[in-house]
Amino acid sequence: MSKPKNTVMEYRNYYLPADFPVLVLTGGHWKISDIPSSRLHFHNCLEIGLCHSHSGTMKFYSEPMSFKEGDVTCIPRNIPHTTYSDQGTESRWSYIMFDPAQLFRGLFLTPDAGPDLSLFSYRNYRHILPREEYPHIHYLTLSIIREMEDKRPNYQICVKGLLLALSIELNRIQEEASQEPGAEASHKAYLPENALIISPALDYIEDNYSTQFPMEDLAEVCHMSLTHFRRVFHTIMRTSPLDYLNSTRIMKACNLLLSTEESILTISEMVGFASVSNFNRHFRSVIRMTPREYRSRMLLARQKEGNDSRQTILEFTGWMEPETDPS
Repeated sequence: MSKPKNTVMEYRNYYLPADFPVLVLTGGHWKISDIPSSRLHFHNCLEIGLCHSHSGTMKFYSEPMSFKEGDVTCIPRNIPHTTYSDQGTESRWSYIMFDPAQLFRGLFLTPDAGPDLSLFSYRNYRHILPREEYPHIHYLTLSIIREMEDKRPNYQICVKGLLLALSIELNRIQEEASQEPGAEASHKAYLPENALIISPALDYIEDNYSTQFPMEDLAEVCHMSLTHFRRVFHTIMRTSPLDYLNSTRIMKACNLLLSTEESILTISEMVGFASVSNFNRHFRSVIRMTPREYRSRMLLARQKEGNDSRQTILEFTGWMEPETDPS
């Protein structure tokens, strides 16, 4: 079944610091409206959701699925979806956003040695995991959220261990689901062509942003002509492939500015810019300040108690609050 032509897609880019690429969105204000959004959104990282109250519907492409209190949801990057509550209610949620590849880097001898903890490559996907069927998934998810809220001594080490256990359990569940009879046919039956049609390009950018490459390479991995690829990419992402690539490079540079003492010139080269002047121009257009100003302000913010420097980046690139206007 192909995606309806009037479906609007929205890309949400969450900033995940290099030293601890985990973000938890939680609190009493994280309530989901009962009004279905006209937009499907997708993001740059793995999303684990926990429904704390009420029930409703998650829509993946054109396929609706019901959720209820206690359910855990698992949404890999680049999977369009939306959520709305049952009529007259507002379901409350917590979300864990993280990058398994970055968080668990160095855990395995080679990148291909371990399981696919990104959970992206499975076909008959279990997006919704009920508490009564998967109590251990609910327990691990809730434990991670509480650790991130309490921030007790060594909480990051604890969260990393819990996320590793959760990721392995989710990998096992998806592996079993992908081996069920008819899994491949079931997946192809409802997967729309545009849902993942540019995913190879997004993955290519994520893996190769630090190098110079022509836009033809992105079109090629998506098996499209360059003209058609540019058109499809802009329709889905609301920006050109080159602008998206440069924005990705800027986000990576933000990480390096905060997590290393490398010079601005070196960082500009590390993230793929051919000249520091070009880097400065793009940085200012995205972040609205120079790299030097950004580094100074964020380091100062880190020294102030209760001020999380990652929130400043999310003001530009992600969503720290639930949708107030889902129309």
